[in-house]
Amino acid sequence: MSAPHRPQCGAGERSANTGHCADAPLAVVVMGVSGCGKTAVGSRLAQRLGARFIDADDLHPPANVEKMRAGVPLDDTDRAPWLALLNARLREAVAAGEPVVLACSALKQRYRDSLGAGLPALRFVHLAGSRDLIAARLAARQHRYMPASLLDSQFAALEPPGDAIVIDVAMPVEDAVEAAVRALAGHRV
Repeated sequence: MSAPHRPQCGAGERSANTGHCADAPLAVVVMGVSGCGKTAVGSRLAQRLGARFIDADDLHPPANVEKMRAGVPLDDTDRAPWLALLNARLREAVAAGEPVVLACSALKQRYRDSLGAGLPALRFVHLAGSRDLIAARLAARQHRYMPASLLDSQFAALEPPGDAIVIDVAMPVEDAVEAAVRALAGHRV
């Protein structure tokens, strides 16, 4: 198991209170398995924070979409260029001084490390819940390409982050957003 992502700040840039970089624009990844509510929570969180919202599902290349649509889980080779693109989008926003929220599964630590490369203030909000609850949600929705049959592979791949804000998906979306806003405020200087 790899150590939690601990990006480097410049000299004197790390907050004594939170341990996170002090003056960078807010950059957040709302993460979790398919069906946990990443898009719903992430888009509303972005609205609350006045941030740009990016849905990682919109940036998958066509080959990845077709693979998932066929019920085949992506492998690391499939994900690498997609994660690099997501990191580039996050870095562009931060470089422009724009707060940003990304909805992305980010299931493994190495994926989170890829997303966070060059982003010392990146925070993760993990939407966590039981397999049964999330499976029920998936059964009630129609995703444009992600079949419910891939949920077990997502839970199998999940490496819960040790340094994320954890939000229980059993709560209503607005309550989850409020919990995330409060927790993120506690991590800011």
